Amino acid sequence: RPGVSAPKLKAGKKDLHSYTIRGTNKIVRVGDCVLMRPSDIGNPPYVARVEKIESDNRNNVKVRVRWYYRPEESLGGRRQFHGAKELFLSDHYDVQSAQTVEGKCIVHSFKNYTKLENVGAEDYYWRFEYKAATGAFTPDRVAVYCKCEMPYNPDDLMVQCEGCKDWYGVYASLYDFRVLRA
Repeated sequence: RPGVSAPKLKAGKKDLHSYTIRGTNKIVRVGDCVLMRPSDIGNPPYVARVEKIESDNRNNVKVRVRWYYRPEESLGGRRQFHGAKELFLSDHYDVQSAQTVEGKCIVHSFKNYTKLENVGAEDYYWRFEYKAATGAFTPDRVAVYCKCEMPYNPDDLMVQCEGCKDWYGVYASLYDFRVLRA
């Protein structure tokens, strides 16, 4: 089109629409969430969202990713209300070799995760954005429930209160997330 230029790429690099994970028939596309090989084999895989896929003139494929952090990787650490499958969407971006991609996963919104009938091994969720450099969370508040006033952990069993007959999980008030980090 006149007046519109094509995106400029560095010499010898080209954008790819997809990448097939080595040794599998799984195709990764921009926007997909992936499991990436950790540097320490004893650790669980890292989780990231693919932002860009490109190859150089030697067909080396790289992925630009936005990392998800596990609660124990954050400055505040894991708290009682963090679910086993909870992740924080970080502001940390990186470029990695596509060969470090081990598989695909799904990172659901908190709301969608709580509606799943069956949670599979590849299902995760996020409800907070995380600033890696400062340890700040957005939002900085989290809803708390029932008389216990603990934030909702979707991996915990929901029970009905014998006194008021309400289910744990009904919004009661807001709890300041900064207090939980202290």
